[in-house]
Amino acid sequence: SSGINAEYGGITPMSVKDILQSLVDDNMVCAEKIGTSNYFWCFPSQAAMSRKRKLSELDGEVSLFKKRKLENESKLKEAKESREEGEERKVLLEEVAVKERMLKAITEEVLKYKDCDPDVLEQKKRELVTCKEAINRWTDNIFSVQSWCSNKFGIPAKEMAKNFGIPEELDYID
Repeated sequence: SSGINAEYGGITPMSVKDILQSLVDDNMVCAEKIGTSNYFWCFPSQAAMSRKRKLSELDGEVSLFKKRKLENESKLKEAKESREEGEERKVLLEEVAVKERMLKAITEEVLKYKDCDPDVLEQKKRELVTCKEAINRWTDNIFSVQSWCSNKFGIPAKEMAKNFGIPEELDYID
């Protein structure tokens, strides 16, 4: 029988065994070993009972979370009501506001001098070196194309520069 499955449907006995085992593990199929044979079955009512059991478990969790939510909301309300709006609290809140304004002002002041930051200056120097290398590489490419055209087609470099809008003062950057 397993030869027919493999021959016509491409189903191997091992894949059937694996699938049946996963269904048994998920409590979707029952299994029983009788003698040397394994029997698998599932009744339609069994699946419905499994879903009802899972639904009741989830309903229990939902009610538990609703209860926790209500408890936490009541604790929060109680904490807000018990909080004293005394002079000490007002003074501390004003002090926090003053410190936040000072921090904002200092941060703005520091940003004004960002261009003088040694790390920023070093980064700009590295970027400048990279840009110079790129400019010189493209200048070299232009000179190479001019030389190739001059050798291949006999076009003078000045004429080519004029026709392609290449400035006469084009040169490498030190």
